[in-house]
Amino acid sequence: MAQVDTAEAEQGDAGHRETGSGRAGVRRMIGRPEPWRRGLVLAALALLLGLVMLLHAEIPNRIGNLGSLVETFLPWFGLFVPVLLAGALWRRSASAVVALVLPVVAWLSLFGGLLTDKSHSGADLTVVSHNVGADNPDPAGTARDLVAAKADVLALEELTQRDQGTYEKALAKAYPYHAVQGTVGVWSKLPLSDTRPVDIETDYGPLAKTKPEAVKLVYSRALRTTVATKRGPLAVYVAHLGSARVNPRGGFATTSRDRNAQALGRAVAAEPNKRMVLLGDLNGTTDDRVFDGLTSRLRSAQVAAGDGFGFSWPAQFPMVRIDQILVRGVKPESSWVLPATGSDHRPVAAGIGW
Repeated sequence: MAQVDTAEAEQGDAGHRETGSGRAGVRRMIGRPEPWRRGLVLAALALLLGLVMLLHAEIPNRIGNLGSLVETFLPWFGLFVPVLLAGALWRRSASAVVALVLPVVAWLSLFGGLLTDKSHSGADLTVVSHNVGADNPDPAGTARDLVAAKADVLALEELTQRDQGTYEKALAKAYPYHAVQGTVGVWSKLPLSDTRPVDIETDYGPLAKTKPEAVKLVYSRALRTTVATKRGPLAVYVAHLGSARVNPRGGFATTSRDRNAQALGRAVAAEPNKRMVLLGDLNGTTDDRVFDGLTSRLRSAQVAAGDGFGFSWPAQFPMVRIDQILVRGVKPESSWVLPATGSDHRPVAAGIGW
């Protein structure tokens, strides 16, 4: 009987030990969160990042043009992914790592196509667009750089009356045909015709109603011309839209740019020529909703046939592509960014084919 009692006592002690160890395990689980319970804040931030990229079009512009500001720098939101991943690995958080799948998929769906080289050879026509910069210290050198690009059609924006003669002289030999309207111009190796200014409702200031047309023309920021190619006429638009500024008080200030974009969209919609190219400094990216009137009718040469993002501004460390080449009725074969000149923008180029 003593042996039986001893055995039962030992079993009871073992049961108590098992129960005690189980309770200790529960306490450890509560006191030390497992990987799925760690880093919940990181997981929430990862989900928020993915939703911002997926639903960027739903971000309202009513407060400081926040939606347009987000869309302008949207590609850079991908940089938050490795930061959050590092935090998730440091915290050993499985939930945060899994949550990062959403922003990764969102970013790749938006910009994954820009990671590959989509260029092809065999372009019929090469076009270049460049905001030469009103404060360019070396317009003659910029002109030489542009001639070296060997484009068939060259569009210049932000021309000043002071520098216009310099560009005309430096480009005359390579480009026998040219036209200037206000602060924008086009130089071509092929004949031009039907050149005229395009009214994009530029803000001429408080005296706009009293200024004569000749004075307004000096400040014209868009033109339309026809280039005679071997494949038929090609309508070419050159535009420099109003500026965009980030203001701590007013947010993303784009009033004149947005008004210009809407007017330019109406002009493009009314263009009778099925084949056209729009070249210019639009002061915004094609992801920005304000350009829907243009991007719904025109294709971006960079998106269709570029290699990378094609950032063009600022010249020393490009962060956004605000200089655009958009086409309709012709096929982008290649798109690239040229080296920096004396301007604060880099020139952008594209090869197009029929």
